[in-house]
Amino acid sequence: MIKLILSEWLKIKRTSIKRITFLLPFLMSGCIMGYIALHKRGDHFEVDIFETFFEVWAIFIIPIIISVFAGQIVYEEELAGSFNGFLSERFSRYRLYLGKFFIISIVCTITLILGTSVFCIGTAIFFPGTVHIEIFFIAGMLLLLVGILPLIAIHLWIGFVYGIGASIGMGIIGLLMTTMIGGSELGNNIWQFVPWALPIRLVKAIGPYLEFAGGMAKPPQLISSGWATTQLLSGIISVIIYLIIMLGCGIVWFYRWEGRKHYE
Repeated sequence: MIKLILSEWLKIKRTSIKRITFLLPFLMSGCIMGYIALHKRGDHFEVDIFETFFEVWAIFIIPIIISVFAGQIVYEEELAGSFNGFLSERFSRYRLYLGKFFIISIVCTITLILGTSVFCIGTAIFFPGTVHIEIFFIAGMLLLLVGILPLIAIHLWIGFVYGIGASIGMGIIGLLMTTMIGGSELGNNIWQFVPWALPIRLVKAIGPYLEFAGGMAKPPQLISSGWATTQLLSGIISVIIYLIIMLGCGIVWFYRWEGRKHYE
């Protein structure tokens, strides 16, 4: 599997995916820091920048970049021989499919790690002595990485079945669903059933802990009531269920796939 993943990495070496992977984190982190710098610092500055950073990434960036990455990686195989060379490789079908899944996961991981690192370093430079919650940024990043796994499985399957256009179109729809269900109170009772809402809801589950100061007699209500723990467990269970279903069904379907009909 390692050889297959290395092979997949070489395939994207000269594509726009690699440039996006390494340039987007600097661009978006810079824009977020610029936005924060233009606004007055309140009493909950650390909480505000944490929420701003992860809401921008989870709601507006992740649905689009996953759809682009998945669609483009499949499209490269389509261009390189209408999937004939890809499907005739010596690796088994499930390894070929998992290879695509893992390479998309890897580039998304690199993007998020770079974005979080650049943002934390930037806040330390431009807002010295005001941000001391790096551990929460690491936790938020890890939860985002867990939450996006079902989305990668979904878009990979769509990319193979319908192509890059459908993958990006689904990403736009996912962005709208994330905004309405994941980022607002409208989805408080149904977010577990919407894969695109899982990343932002997982990060929101640790939000109350940012308000838990050492001098408090008892934890905030959202922690003491068990809300934060319930949200986190519900989100992780939903991620596992969706990932097993979408990745498993995608692999089963891929076993019998012989390329798009208009190429046969």
